[in-house]
Amino acid sequence: MGVRIRLRIVSVSGAEVITSALVRTGFEAKTPQLLIPRTLAEKLRLWPPPHNSIPIEVRLLGVSTRGHIVPKALDVYVLTSDRVVGPVKCDAVVSESGGEVLISDYLAEELKIAILAPKTGLWRFVDEDRVRVSEAPQHWL
Repeated sequence: MGVRIRLRIVSVSGAEVITSALVRTGFEAKTPQLLIPRTLAEKLRLWPPPHNSIPIEVRLLGVSTRGHIVPKALDVYVLTSDRVVGPVKCDAVVSESGGEVLISDYLAEELKIAILAPKTGLWRFVDEDRVRVSEAPQHWL
């Protein structure tokens, strides 16, 4: 199942989207990063890639695809029924293929997300005892 969190994503252009995102501890990053499919990048007005984007190769589950990093392009908030955490400024990693939004290890830590049971989708914020359940997956195709 995995741990999926409901996010509010606001781009530097002012466009905003609410979506679920999968926390991927295997998505190791040196800065807070959120991987978003191109279809979502279009809604956030980050596609076509802006002039400050950096072309990269994105590897997802062993498959390579082209992408772009847009530095410090997003403000990300975690939304729950009783709390809002954020904003955290992060890089947008735009993948040219569809799929889910992925939260990097660095961004998860900045958002104070603690994974309790990855298979059953249980998590909490690091400053609380309340156990929370995952959101449903949302695919951007």
